[in-house]
Amino acid sequence: DFKVDYGNRKMDWEREAANIEDRPPKLDYTQHAYTYPDTIPSPPRGGAYPQMETLGELLQRWPQNDLDNPPSPFIERLQHFDFTDPEQMEAAKRYRDTEFPFKLTNVPELIAANEKWTDEYLMFHFNHRRRDMALRGGINAQLKEQYGHIPLSEGRCQESDDSFFAFFVGRNWNVDTMGPAPTKNTDFTFERWAAHARYADAVGLAQDEKHYYWQSGVPKTERRSPKLQWTMISLDLPSFSDPEPNFISFNPAEQKGIQCRFGERGVTAATHYDGGRNMVGMITGAKRYILSPPMECPKLGIVTKNKHPTFRHSLLNFDHINLLDSEEESDAMPKMEREWLELSKSSMAVDTVLKSGEVLYIPSHWFHYITSLQKSAQCNVRSGREFEGSPEFGSSADVLKCVGEE
Repeated sequence: DFKVDYGNRKMDWEREAANIEDRPPKLDYTQHAYTYPDTIPSPPRGGAYPQMETLGELLQRWPQNDLDNPPSPFIERLQHFDFTDPEQMEAAKRYRDTEFPFKLTNVPELIAANEKWTDEYLMFHFNHRRRDMALRGGINAQLKEQYGHIPLSEGRCQESDDSFFAFFVGRNWNVDTMGPAPTKNTDFTFERWAAHARYADAVGLAQDEKHYYWQSGVPKTERRSPKLQWTMISLDLPSFSDPEPNFISFNPAEQKGIQCRFGERGVTAATHYDGGRNMVGMITGAKRYILSPPMECPKLGIVTKNKHPTFRHSLLNFDHINLLDSEEESDAMPKMEREWLELSKSSMAVDTVLKSGEVLYIPSHWFHYITSLQKSAQCNVRSGREFEGSPEFGSSADVLKCVGEE
């Protein structure tokens, strides 16, 4: 029930894509107009930073699926620090130590990876037919010479019936009592996923069409292995894989590996939190992140039953918040969903557009709701848990109380 195999049969979108020239998204968010706040070297206290608004106001200003009509310019409210400027990085460290979100710009290894991570390059590294070819001694000599003897990377593709993706633990999902699972794993190769992501950009894929999401990662043990055994993610993102502390992975002893997510236009990940201090690097494309602090947990519809397949995550699609303004649409909703959305609408949040070459710092236990604005690649690494948080926005205690784990 959680897997769909398409095999080699041609899908409708592939037939259509064959007649459409690959073209960039209708709006390339890496080139969109933005305004940035003046640099504030020391974190303002007392709730003055980051400047927040209610989730309802935020989504009224820019609805989740209105991907072709964002605010112009988009007003960034998080502090942005230039990775190549030592003085600005000192300021960034103060924000990190205070457990406030911020962004880094002009990150050299992300800029380099952006140049390197073409579809061809990624197809080579995710292509498990390489293994069979190697056994037969038939690896493509040109690609072998171009990319070297780097071990294969692991990855898989998920499918949703629309643009909304909700996390769940498969072994706890009972189809008989809960209905179809939110997503399914597919047998898509990276090549096929990338083709659909290009198609989604070219046609402006609608939110009610099937969407696909490629996931990959690196286990925490890889950084302790000889570099000859490292996969391309570790090699191309040295600050993420470094066994020694650096600004991005500043507590590698508690690093749990590198997670990479390849999104296509519209793919939205349900709100959730991570215990670890999270550095999220955007390699290609752009994503919109909506951040909510720990103290907002009771308003976000987080599942609190620890045997539930979505425990510690939400199943709420915040795009439906704007439907509350329509009496007809609101009345058509399940009562529980409507009540939760009314509550979520009043929660406080801040949004940002994370673009290629940038890193977003998400403090411990901050919630994040993510929409891929175009074909994109993003990787993150966590640096252990921080429990104190801040008096302005709460801490692990607020989240653990909210989910019943205090």
